[in-house]
Amino acid sequence: MKRRVVITGMGVISPLGNDVETFWSNLKNGRSGIRKIERFDTTGLATTIAGLADPFNPEDFIDKKEARKMDRFVQYAVAASQEALKHADLSINEENATRIGVYIGSGIGGIGTLLDNYDVLQEKGPRRVSPFFVPMIIGDMASGQVSIMLGARGPNSSPISACATGTNAIGDAFKIIERGAADVMVCGGSEAAVYPLTIAGFNSAKAMATVFNDRPEISSRPFDRDRDGFVLSEGAGVLVIEELEHAKQRGAQILAEIIGYGMSGDAYHITAPSPEGDGAARAMQHALEDAEIAPEMIGYINAHGTGTAADVIETQAIKAIYGDHAYKLAVSSTKSMTGHMLGAAGAVEAIACVEAMRDGILPPTINLDNPDEGCDLDYVANQARPASVDYCMSNSFGFGGHNASIVLKKYTE
Repeated sequence: MKRRVVITGMGVISPLGNDVETFWSNLKNGRSGIRKIERFDTTGLATTIAGLADPFNPEDFIDKKEARKMDRFVQYAVAASQEALKHADLSINEENATRIGVYIGSGIGGIGTLLDNYDVLQEKGPRRVSPFFVPMIIGDMASGQVSIMLGARGPNSSPISACATGTNAIGDAFKIIERGAADVMVCGGSEAAVYPLTIAGFNSAKAMATVFNDRPEISSRPFDRDRDGFVLSEGAGVLVIEELEHAKQRGAQILAEIIGYGMSGDAYHITAPSPEGDGAARAMQHALEDAEIAPEMIGYINAHGTGTAADVIETQAIKAIYGDHAYKLAVSSTKSMTGHMLGAAGAVEAIACVEAMRDGILPPTINLDNPDEGCDLDYVANQARPASVDYCMSNSFGFGGHNASIVLKKYTE
């Protein structure tokens, strides 16, 4: 018999607020977190907008000396983890530390630290490169530093699957608890990749929005006819997930239950999804099979929905799995408000699903004025909608052909 796994705490750093309450309030009210970039000179870049998690002061969460040894993506992960642990009202001590693990991924890792130290190498020579350079940039260090800060000594690892990272982290952590290797996992994704080099790279790949630089708030337009690419953003989403009886014994507030996880590979192209969406469809199918529920039970899908040509492919994949029910369930892309948080996206969107079920409000897809000809589902256009939903699915798809889906359920005994 499978061990049941529930969500008991959540933390978020995002362009829509650096706590769950603010994030959710802005999300359900359809506010955009996209703005002009003022951190650095954007001259020459085709994209001059992004979703920035400002204002963020790492010293609100981390000792100043320790914070200087962390890349920004690690600082975000530590801050979101602290909020999630506080939300879960969970103390880590000698008795439970080895049964509490950490599983937080990042799509790109510490690129800001890499760029800074490359400049130091060129301008001042190799002896001036920071001794903390390597541990600051490697992608597993969000998990590593969070485990150190929290004292969690259970399973510790870090997935890297591009934009599917956050969902893979939650799904993998769910399976660790389900099979009995831990009682609690602190899991999610973190990203801080808004730099000229990454923007230039995504621009060269023709993946990012460039048309609405003068009106940032309307630039992220999933499923809309006038979409022209995704908007890069940053932040972190972290969940405390827990074996049900463990949560009940300590009197934890149960926010939702995780019941299904599926993943697949496209085996097609390094950046483009398979044209028919078969990989995305198989991830959704596997998640439903793992959850042991019929497709008709899903009431809401938080789509990957980036605002690229792939929106049509995800729509095709949803139709392939859900059949006629695809036209009855609600689908929305919260990236229309947050932008695309890459490796953090799936975790932040899982938090949106939990809040949607708890609040009875489905977040909208803003900037959806003229749906693309190939996008003919109910995308909760522009306005949030009251709805009682018992089962949600959250989709994440990444470069390299990584596909991941999870199924969340409103908690009942």
